[in-house]
Amino acid sequence: MDYGFLSMLPPIVAVVMAIKSKNVIMSLFCGGFVGTLIFSGGNPFSATKSIIGDYFFVQLTDSYNAGVIVLVIFIGGFIKLMEKSGGAQAFSKSVYKFVNTKLKAQLCAWLGGILIFFSDLGTPLLVGPVFRPLFDKLKISREKLAWILDSTSSPVAILIPFIGWGVYIMGLIQAEFDNLNVSQSDYTTFVEAIPFQVYAILAIVMIPLVAFTKKDFSQMKKAETETASQEYSFENDMQGQTGKDGQVYGTSNAKPVMVIVPIIVVFATLFITLAPLGFPFKKVDGNEFRVALTMGYFYGALVLMAFIGIFKVKTFRDTFKIYVDGMKGMTDVAVTLVLAWSLGSMISALGTAEFIVNGLKSMNFSAGLVPAAIFIFGAFVSFSTGSSWGTFAIMMPLAIPMAHAFGIPYAIAVGAVLSGGLFGDHCSPISDTTILSSTGAECNLIDHVKTQLPYACVNGVITFAAFIFAGFTRSPLAAALAVVILLAVMMVWGKTGEQQREEASESDISS
Repeated sequence: MDYGFLSMLPPIVAVVMAIKSKNVIMSLFCGGFVGTLIFSGGNPFSATKSIIGDYFFVQLTDSYNAGVIVLVIFIGGFIKLMEKSGGAQAFSKSVYKFVNTKLKAQLCAWLGGILIFFSDLGTPLLVGPVFRPLFDKLKISREKLAWILDSTSSPVAILIPFIGWGVYIMGLIQAEFDNLNVSQSDYTTFVEAIPFQVYAILAIVMIPLVAFTKKDFSQMKKAETETASQEYSFENDMQGQTGKDGQVYGTSNAKPVMVIVPIIVVFATLFITLAPLGFPFKKVDGNEFRVALTMGYFYGALVLMAFIGIFKVKTFRDTFKIYVDGMKGMTDVAVTLVLAWSLGSMISALGTAEFIVNGLKSMNFSAGLVPAAIFIFGAFVSFSTGSSWGTFAIMMPLAIPMAHAFGIPYAIAVGAVLSGGLFGDHCSPISDTTILSSTGAECNLIDHVKTQLPYACVNGVITFAAFIFAGFTRSPLAAALAVVILLAVMMVWGKTGEQQREEASESDISS
């Protein structure tokens, strides 16, 4: 049956509700309920029965979906232990004596954010309080620290297939492959999409470029100038901050090994379990991969619990409670996944993607422009909702079928969805990572948004151009081209900035 424009109502309702309510779960549910209303001829009782029995129960009893939810729960427990153990702070503090310049401080904060790759929300809460006193001492603005935290949280996490972000995204991809009867692996598609995650790559690369060229522009330049004129006592702040961090994030007994060894255990378990199957050189069954990864996070958590007890950071009762609380904290993610899977299945049955594709073809819309269009629309949804995860759930059921219909590689469409969601999230003042980054750096939220926005927009414009290039060439060199363009831009601006600083320095000397 051809539902025509009615097939557009579920995603439209989901987007509008997300923008208005800022609540992804409620938005996905409302979108799904509208879909079942269409199927049931407008009968609300039948629609309620259908969405629960034909969608929620079906999605939960699917073996793939159940495996993803179990894995996400174990990841949640491990992440919460990492956040509360104090090991990340201990690791970062160990590098203090080697960091004595602005360049080193920015690069160390950048590396610290990359090392905490397992948690996008953990990066600002772990790295921020550790480097904040050092940034103050070296007279680097807290807005700069907030930008570094924001640019190494989600952009790093979204590139890793074996953490919560990757598992969530692969779950959305696999659901669309099932709807299209495509036999391609979700893991393979995610890995192939990494070169097309242009915005994430640019966000990460831009930090060392700014640090080396010493080029700040727009509101960030103003913040840096104001910070350079302020007086600051590093020793006093360090004493007060240690006590505060000890209460909130850990204790002084924590050691750097509490971060390094558990992560090694996760990797070791994954490789030892899958190596007999040919991993990483051969494709392994998705279920085997999820089981191995779940085992890795479980053993990693056990090792971390042991360290917490050995170093007397917390009692076993408190440690176990933190672990269970971390598992409970993934409930929202699990619910979001079930709702997203249900909405995706519904959109597929309604023929929404086919309706959009036929409309675009009737307008002679070029297939090469589809990835750029996906990127722009995803950015709009993410900016409006403040949720990249919600954007992925809404956009993936539209983008993958469109790629299928236009003959575009799935990896490019996935990369466009992820890049758009991340770009909008970075620009949005209601994004959770934006809020947490300003919290971790202890700077005003609006100041963080104002100083980060110009950098995000530069990366966004370059990313848009890269997806036009990728759409017509299908080449994975799109990200490399984008990095080259960003490098050229920063070198030109960097040279200008250095000349201005030299002139200002000569003026100060003469006065």
